[in-house]
Amino acid sequence: MFTPKYPPQDTAPPVNATGAPTVARHPAPVQPTPPPVAPVSNRPTVQLTPGSALALAAGGGAVVLVVGAVLVSMLLAVAITGVSVAVVAVVLRLLVKDLNNHR
Repeated sequence: MFTPKYPPQDTAPPVNATGAPTVARHPAPVQPTPPPVAPVSNRPTVQLTPGSALALAAGGGAVVLVVGAVLVSMLLAVAITGVSVAVVAVVLRLLVKDLNNHR
C-alpha cells in the first residue's frame, strides 16, 4: 500500500552507455498552433432598446409593488386575527368571572 509506483519501462527516456539520457540532436520542427476560435452560438441575441428597457423596468417595479402589497396584506390579516383572539379571550374571561361571582 505504501510502496512507490514506478512508470512502466517503455515510458522512461532512452539511456546511452554512460547512463545519461540521450537527447535528440535535431528535434522535430514545432508547428504553431492556431489561435482558439470562439464557437458560434445558434441562439438569437437579445437587444434592449430604450423602450424595451423602460418596459422591463416598469414591469419589475410593478412586480415589486404587487408582492409588497400581498405581503403587507398577509401581515395585516395576521395582526387582525391576533387582536380579535385577544378580545375574545378578554370577553370570555370576564364572562367566566361574572358567572363565578353570581353563585
